[in-house]
Amino acid sequence: RPTLGLDPGLRTGVKVAVVDATGKLVNTGTIYPHVPRNQWDASLQILAELCRQHKVELISIGNGTASRETDRLAIDLIKRYPELRLQKLVVSEAGASVYSASELAAREFPGVDVSLRGAVSIARRLQDPLAELVKIEPKAIGVGQYQHDVSQARLARTLDTVVEDCVNAVGVDVNTASAPLLARVAGLNATLARNIVEFRDAHGPFRHREQLLKISRLGDKTFE
Repeated sequence: RPTLGLDPGLRTGVKVAVVDATGKLVNTGTIYPHVPRNQWDASLQILAELCRQHKVELISIGNGTASRETDRLAIDLIKRYPELRLQKLVVSEAGASVYSASELAAREFPGVDVSLRGAVSIARRLQDPLAELVKIEPKAIGVGQYQHDVSQARLARTLDTVVEDCVNAVGVDVNTASAPLLARVAGLNATLARNIVEFRDAHGPFRHREQLLKISRLGDKTFE
């Protein structure tokens, strides 16, 4: 579902990103509803226009600094514009800043400012959490202090194995999965995963499995 991602902030503003139902970035911006600028009403108008323009259904709010204030902003937006039928949820933004400055994020969004990439990740985490979390090193997620006391190489290998087992046991949604997540599917590699995402971005969601055969370098054997 089309989602509005809000990366909360006070002085530096709230970073905004809109992604469509497949997770493709369609718009970004920055609003300043909190101190010191206090542009509350103007921020609500901007958000409402973005939601109308892109038919947004969900609002995803990061749980970092100014999260409570930004949550109140979302509540006010829902109350003032009931016709938009919006729903909001607060999500963990653990590791979002690490992803924003990563080489992967730079390749994915070369023309997007680093400060706005976190809002994209926050929006996508509500759509498909696993697809976003696989982009981040486990030690950046903050799952516990003892992870630093074990061999990092063994930890990385074990976590990779667990993720691959989960992906291949449960499967992925080809219409929302990120390239790093698709690359963990048996039979796919990084190149094919990127080709699938590029095809999806260009042609929209997949309607049937046979469309996968139109993807460059994806042959009959891989399709099976």
